[in-house]
Amino acid sequence: MVKDFAAHEGSALRSLAGLAAGLATIAALLVGAVLAVFAAATVTVIALMTSAILAFAAMAARARRTVRARRRRTESDIIEARHLGGHHWVATGWSERG
Repeated sequence: MVKDFAAHEGSALRSLAGLAAGLATIAALLVGAVLAVFAAATVTVIALMTSAILAFAAMAARARRTVRARRRRTESDIIEARHLGGHHWVATGWSERG
């Protein structure tokens, strides 16, 4: 009976159903827009954090190369030690480092 009543043109239930459908559509659009903004913000934050991590990794690699370059040994860096017996050793060449 309600179905027959709603099927007539110009009935109040049909108008209310159309209004409810329009409001539901607007609500769905708003929720979708909020979710899209949230997803975009999340992707942006992840990209910024990834950039920071890559920058720190690059700085660490550069610092490591610098330390390794300074630590390369040459003939003048080698110290000599002589064993005098027991627990006694004498080292030479260590005071000449630059």
